[in-house]
Amino acid sequence: MIANKTDSSSLPVDFVHRLRQLVPVGTLEAVLRSFGEEKKVCVRVNTLKSAIEHVKHALQQKGFSPQPLEWFPGAFLLDADDRSPIMDTRLYKDGILYLQNPSSLLSPVVLDPKPGEEVLDLAAAPGSKTLQMAGMMRDEGRIAAVEAIKARFFKLKANVAAHDAKCIHCYLADGRHLWRKVPERFDRVLLDAPCSSESRFRQADPQSFAHWSERKIKEMARKQKQLLYSAVHCLKPGGVLVYSTCSFSPEENEAVVNRTLEKFCGVINIEEIPRTLDNAAPGLRHWRRRTYDTGLARAIRILPDKTFDGFFICRLRKMASSAAMIPGTGTKGRR
Repeated sequence: MIANKTDSSSLPVDFVHRLRQLVPVGTLEAVLRSFGEEKKVCVRVNTLKSAIEHVKHALQQKGFSPQPLEWFPGAFLLDADDRSPIMDTRLYKDGILYLQNPSSLLSPVVLDPKPGEEVLDLAAAPGSKTLQMAGMMRDEGRIAAVEAIKARFFKLKANVAAHDAKCIHCYLADGRHLWRKVPERFDRVLLDAPCSSESRFRQADPQSFAHWSERKIKEMARKQKQLLYSAVHCLKPGGVLVYSTCSFSPEENEAVVNRTLEKFCGVINIEEIPRTLDNAAPGLRHWRRRTYDTGLARAIRILPDKTFDGFFICRLRKMASSAAMIPGTGTKGRR
């Protein structure tokens, strides 16, 4: 069989081969099925515009059956068939509801931003997690939302305006170089990195994986390492950084974090993320003759199902200043 050969109902052969090596034994068939299933719809209430109970009641009045997401107040699950109807409601059109997969909700939850803090979202567009953090912070404090691609930047600005988040300030900038301007400024940093988007593959939509390849994975990993290098330098000592992707590839996940740990030896540590979800697995320690830092077992991999997309999340704590690593200030770090 030709590598990467696909049709309207199959995934790239090489991708499936990699999944066989990546997912826990006994879960492969369920993971593969998830790429062909219609997922439940998850909606998040914009608490800057409306109260959660008011929105829940309004949804019920319109004939929906919202099921609360236990671990995130203000998020509800709806049937897969509700996607189009919910987008036709005034609640959605007025920016009171936002469609967001539960896996996407997890990164800000793990970051846990507090009201009054200064937070950096280093790859912010289209703004789903940025807006979620603004709600978690009660619109108190400051979020710097950075996006490098102009079209996506304007989408980010439009979303922020539509959802009335005053604490978010948007910047069109390359996040890989931001550390030179604002070293050690932020209390918390979210880097939901640009990636190969493997969790968004859909069997019925060959275009969703038409450009996937191992070469693409390596290309994204180079960019991710530069962004994470910048994120660490932008973070205050004592601050928290969350690195996440919607990719299954260790080259974009554990390998990126492992390389950053090597560069910032003694500066950052990986913190435990409680695995309270049934579909959460620990980060990998080994991949293709590579062995990663023991701390990467504290990261989590969300396995896709009828509700969740696949996701990788790692929480890092900055234990000491990285100023000495900046060229011209002491020991030079390698980018």
